[in-house]
Amino acid sequence: MSGTDETAPARLSGVSAERSTRARVARLILEHGPITAAALGERLGLTPAAVRRHLDALLADGMIEHRTARPRGQRGRGRPAKLFAITDAGRSAFEHAYDGLAGNALRFLAERAGEGAVAEFARSQVAGLVRRLRHELRDVPADQRVRFLAEALSADGYAASASKASLGGEQLCQHHCPVAHVAAEFPQLCEAETEAFAQILGTPVQRLATIAHGDGVCTTHVSPHRGDGRTRDDRVAGAATDPRDNAPATHEVIDETSKETGR
Repeated sequence: MSGTDETAPARLSGVSAERSTRARVARLILEHGPITAAALGERLGLTPAAVRRHLDALLADGMIEHRTARPRGQRGRGRPAKLFAITDAGRSAFEHAYDGLAGNALRFLAERAGEGAVAEFARSQVAGLVRRLRHELRDVPADQRVRFLAEALSADGYAASASKASLGGEQLCQHHCPVAHVAAEFPQLCEAETEAFAQILGTPVQRLATIAHGDGVCTTHVSPHRGDGRTRDDRVAGAATDPRDNAPATHEVIDETSKETGR
């Protein structure tokens, strides 16, 4: 066997490893961006030169873009930090390949049965998540439920995170949406998901931003739990006496000035 033939498998293995690492860089930017090259290298254990090589390739492919860090307080004379963020093309690379089929199916459903049928379909799609997580959350303390939901959504491919909101309550961020392109045409999908979050968490929620509408992150504000932290259904099952327990746990109005992007 010639020298060229002997080295071919090694070259192919190297190319595969290079693509795998590049995909990890892109995924990290999707989930945690905008982010600096130094932070990427630290998280992935890569040298500055290796990070730069992958970033240059992703920039050339249009998968990511440059952003400049907003100054906070008094800054020195050094250059402002350069951040890297995912682009629409980069986000699309992580999408499922069935957007066209799903969109056509929903358009057909809307034409034949009306918009209400689309909303009913959307609710049916999240019904399984509601049933599963409501059961799993019964023994989870109220102050940990948003984090638990974020972990469950991440396992389903939504790259979600949870944090405290500056004006009270918590903030649930989804950095990836597998159905964003379809949801842009059929907002019933986002509405059903928001309703599902309220049912799962047992407290009012408010959707502040969505990837489907062009925002960088799907951001949902979660109101603090009342009383003992049980969900509304838990209290009803226990013969609740408070008439407020019969109110639907869906959305509450939040001052538009309190919107956060999750970045």
